[in-house]
Amino acid sequence: MRSFHVSAEQFVELRALPDALPPTGYLWVACSRRELEQELADLQAVLQRWSGGQLVDLHVSDLLNPQLPSNYDYTSWYDLLVFRRLAASPTSRDDGSESAFAVQAIDTSAVGFAVFDRVLVTVHPDNCGVRDYFAQRLAQAGSGEARSASRLPASPADLMLRMVNFMVDSYLELRRALTRQLGQLQTALLDPHNRFDNWPVLLESRNALHLLEDTCEDQRAAIQEWIDAIAEWPAETTAQAQRERELLNVRSRDVLEHIERVLTHVRRLEQSAETAVQMHFTALGHRTNDIMRTLTVLTAIFMPLNLITGFFGMNFDALPLIHSSTGFWVASGIMGVLGVGLGVFFWRKRYLGTHRRP
Repeated sequence: MRSFHVSAEQFVELRALPDALPPTGYLWVACSRRELEQELADLQAVLQRWSGGQLVDLHVSDLLNPQLPSNYDYTSWYDLLVFRRLAASPTSRDDGSESAFAVQAIDTSAVGFAVFDRVLVTVHPDNCGVRDYFAQRLAQAGSGEARSASRLPASPADLMLRMVNFMVDSYLELRRALTRQLGQLQTALLDPHNRFDNWPVLLESRNALHLLEDTCEDQRAAIQEWIDAIAEWPAETTAQAQRERELLNVRSRDVLEHIERVLTHVRRLEQSAETAVQMHFTALGHRTNDIMRTLTVLTAIFMPLNLITGFFGMNFDALPLIHSSTGFWVASGIMGVLGVGLGVFFWRKRYLGTHRRP
């Protein structure tokens, strides 16, 4: 468990949880689920001293549940937000075919935020890069190395929104990977020279997109409830507090807009994949129709030839040309002219050939 003191001038990591809140700024307590479970009693005791309230048992269960979907809840002394982070976990799948596609698995581990007036408690999965990234970034901002580029968060809610926004923006790398993977699958689907047989990979990709869409919808609902809760907060009495409230609204709307962009892109990828599958079967049906048309034309050409050979194969002695030395050549010439004529006729009717005239 790591604890930090955040103020307008500095960002300091504390050796242990203090007995009382500092006179200025606020505290950020970051822990993993395992640490929360092991040190829950100590954390509840210091929260009682700091804010006069503890985490509700049901909320503690939510924070310890790694499979909980994104949601928002509140009490009179703190707000609770559970947000599932987006990350890419590529795994390679090789089924022995000439081209193996990378199946992009979606990691959606939950991160919990308990937002008090002057305390932020975050619960992360083990080895969570979000906590380490913000600890390092805020330490640089507090030391003055990046003061001009990044201002320290003014409140626990501000820090929470920055972390949530960072998790949503991490989808950009996942979006590129998913787009590249779907592009490869679509190219293989529409390739007329190769037979597509990577249907399990395509199904896994579509399932990943459906999972991502469900995750983003839960995230959007949670952030929308958070925005509605901000609107119901008591009116601020000072100009600075009003500006901080406006900044929270702006950051919240920005996070919501980023989630909307994620949803729009995922739905566009899903629609593109569905369209590619439909085009694949349409092209397959068109190719089958071409084959059947060619076989039908060949049958139509050879039917009169079979009629001629059948006519001369009848068991009668007084048939024309059967006793003539030139009869065979006359019959062959008639069949050749008839076959070529029918072939030219069907070709001009565009029943033969793969190229179409404009």
